[in-house]
Amino acid sequence: MIDGLSRRRVGGGLAVVVALWLVAAVAFPDSWARALLGVVASPSTHTATLRLAVPIALAAIGGIFAEKSGVINIGIEGLLIVSAFSAILVTYWLGAGESTLLVSHHWWGFAAGVLASTLFALVFAVVCIEFKADQIIAGLAVWLIALGLAPFASRIVFNSPNTAGVGRFQNVTVPVLSEVPVVGYLLFDTEPQVYVMLGSAAAGWYLLSRTAFGRWVVASGENPKALDTAGVDVRKVRYAAVLLSGFFAGLGGAGFALGQLGTFAGGGDTAIGGRGFIAIATYLFANYHPIGALAGSFLFAGLDAIQLRLQNLGYAVPTELIRTIPYVTVVVVLVFVGKTRLPEAAGEHYDPGED
Repeated sequence: MIDGLSRRRVGGGLAVVVALWLVAAVAFPDSWARALLGVVASPSTHTATLRLAVPIALAAIGGIFAEKSGVINIGIEGLLIVSAFSAILVTYWLGAGESTLLVSHHWWGFAAGVLASTLFALVFAVVCIEFKADQIIAGLAVWLIALGLAPFASRIVFNSPNTAGVGRFQNVTVPVLSEVPVVGYLLFDTEPQVYVMLGSAAAGWYLLSRTAFGRWVVASGENPKALDTAGVDVRKVRYAAVLLSGFFAGLGGAGFALGQLGTFAGGGDTAIGGRGFIAIATYLFANYHPIGALAGSFLFAGLDAIQLRLQNLGYAVPTELIRTIPYVTVVVVLVFVGKTRLPEAAGEHYDPGED
């Protein structure tokens, strides 16, 4: 960690760069600086940022619960893949655009995606908690299985690694509030998965920091022996935390598939495109705080939205370069702030009979 003087110097340097960018944007209307300013200030960039943040933020919130309990779940990418594919598949089977029991088939597909992700997380929990498998290897296995299973199943059903399109969620508009300047179009005229993301961040924060269960999760990751001595079953707490990681990742994957894409692409690294790993970097960046993770997801999603629009304007910005930014940010945070600290018992198995 560097000293305060160095931090102030770096902060001052960044402020100078931003100031020079704004001056160049005003002085040279045809420059890339002006184009970038126009993209950053565009309402479409802001709404795209919210949509693109959904899988990252929700997967990050889920990852926080698992890791705070002492179980490192790097299989979150796989959980996003499973939930996204399942959501599209079930919606397709039921019939997109129709409803059952007065509920749209998109929502049934959404629920199926969450269920599939939670069941995958249960398998991961059993392997790690009951059979004491290495958590990193088990997490990689979850990711690799999902990476192969979803395209395989898609080939069986659709004769292609890519599924058919099933359409997307429609915007939910709140009367009157959607007309509020600045934030109205962002918060009150958007897709339902964005509301799910915002509500989940608040719920995750409350559950982790304001309830007895949240304290048990933290104690399970910091000092499981003490929690056990207090009469709380560490295994049950860790099971619940890992299942929550699957539940939240399921919300993210299904919401991304049905709210942003309307289909699932199983080629290459799949439609999820590494967002689960970015989620891990995001919650490390946020030091395991659900609201901080939500804010961190906006960083990557905003940069992603900006690079997409710059490419439409003819400015080629490599997507791979943009996707390194969250990881670089984590390193910068660790160097300049040094706040991120793994729970003491993260990655360690707990045996009630051990001393």
